[in-house]
Amino acid sequence: MTIEVIQADYQNEQHTTDLLFLLNDYAMDVMGGGEPLSEYTQHHLIENLKQQSNVFTVLAYVDGKPAGIANCVVGFSTFAAKPLVNFHDVSVVKAFRRQGITHLLFNKVEQIAKDMGCCKLTLEVLQGNEVAKAAYEKEGFAGYELDPKMGQAVFWQKKL
Repeated sequence: MTIEVIQADYQNEQHTTDLLFLLNDYAMDVMGGGEPLSEYTQHHLIENLKQQSNVFTVLAYVDGKPAGIANCVVGFSTFAAKPLVNFHDVSVVKAFRRQGITHLLFNKVEQIAKDMGCCKLTLEVLQGNEVAKAAYEKEGFAGYELDPKMGQAVFWQKKL
């Protein structure tokens, strides 16, 4: 078994085809919402990604087959006055789970973040996703808090 992890090139048709396949696979998983990507997303995502200077994707392949994805967004920490990288989407195709692919995706993203001079990596995880939480803890992630008396940060959203 050969595993390859690369930073996707949004100009490369194979990379973008694989990106859409992997993201759709994630979207259809219960942890991704349980529904396929919308027609709009399928038709506009790649062109919109090409216009973003603060987004990158890491793809994992097993024996040439798309196996895992990490879509990342570069943000900025005002407290550290440095960029940071947020894992926006992380997923491994069910058939390729438990083969260390998440670890390899995280290693690649961490190297990219270090090369960019980032101060930290961030991510969100569903409270009930114990498998992902265990994987993230192995990678050194922990809940975010400034003062234990105030508790951990909570991720909220408001759809527009």
